[in-house]
Amino acid sequence: MIRSCPATPDDYREMARRCLPRFLFDYVDGGAGCEQTLKANQCAWSNVLLRQRVLVDVSAIDTAVSLAGENWAMPLALAPIGLGGMTARRGEVQALRAAQAESLPFTLSTVGVCGLDELAATGASFWFQLYMIRDRSIVEALLARAWEAGCRTLVFTVDLPMPGSRHRDIRNGIGVPGLRPKLLKIGQMANRPGWFWDVALRGGPLSLGSMTEHVTAAGDPDAFRRWVDEQFDPGVTWTDIAWLRERWQGRLLLKGILDEEDARQAVDAGADGLVVSNHGGRQLDGVSATASVLPAIAEAVGERIEVLVDGGIRSGIDLFRALALGADGALIGRPWVWALAAGGQAALARMLASFRDELRIAMALTGVTQVADIGQHCLQNRPSSSDTRRN
Repeated sequence: MIRSCPATPDDYREMARRCLPRFLFDYVDGGAGCEQTLKANQCAWSNVLLRQRVLVDVSAIDTAVSLAGENWAMPLALAPIGLGGMTARRGEVQALRAAQAESLPFTLSTVGVCGLDELAATGASFWFQLYMIRDRSIVEALLARAWEAGCRTLVFTVDLPMPGSRHRDIRNGIGVPGLRPKLLKIGQMANRPGWFWDVALRGGPLSLGSMTEHVTAAGDPDAFRRWVDEQFDPGVTWTDIAWLRERWQGRLLLKGILDEEDARQAVDAGADGLVVSNHGGRQLDGVSATASVLPAIAEAVGERIEVLVDGGIRSGIDLFRALALGADGALIGRPWVWALAAGGQAALARMLASFRDELRIAMALTGVTQVADIGQHCLQNRPSSSDTRRN
């Protein structure tokens, strides 16, 4: 039976659900707690209404921008996804190539399946995401390897002092001791023979490529979760950001900012940019949607630092909304993994192209031709500072 062609990230999500073992799909797809923030992220963008304009010459629309000191086709980056490479054969390499084809930045996670050296071998530039690990010698080694691999932008995640409580993972037996959880995951893999053959058997090694010397195989979710609990440092403070800033000579973006005061401290700490993020609703359930806090943060620090945003962005129209609310750019996480799982590099490239097409349409129908011209005047319901602070 031939199914309809995918047109949206939700279409790719459904295809990914049919392709991936349940524990892996839920690991990517799920959020913390009852997933209230996960849902709120997406809903908040849909509540931002655009102001349509007519009879404006929009025959020459340009979506190109500069982010983190580099030129890109549009203000969209692929966010770091832990274990994202398990969703397709050598997944991060395929994602990097798709991003390169569309002239967009790709961010490799510290806990990606493909390592820094493997991505560097493609000849494409990419960003690298880092967590603060208790053993600072590991951090220093990763910084050196990232620089040698050609990375010039470091995305440092600040909102993971400890993993959030993710109910889907528990239901699938991840991090749960005993024989039954192991049999559950084995059964789920057996139910996806295509994934098992193409990724698990032919796509190895399923290790954390950049962390091979320090952590056991990514193919064992339980071992990975134990390593996270042992090595992620809950004692990280702004002093550690200063330590990091001294050791990284490239661009530094702090990912996980939700508060105006934290945004100001990011500026004071010497960051070149920040990402307004609640970790895709995967950390603390019940915090604000990123669209709700973005305007106030952009107003507070946007003149001094690059402001990016993630969380719930599902279209080029959502990207336009983010720019109108004050962001310089946005990141997508789950959508690129869904597309990759559904159809590899080609499917992801198609989805990214659709984001750009939708952005162009939004620009045309709101009467702007340059990304720099997108602002709150393009919104029907323009937020005031008091409105955003109440959220």
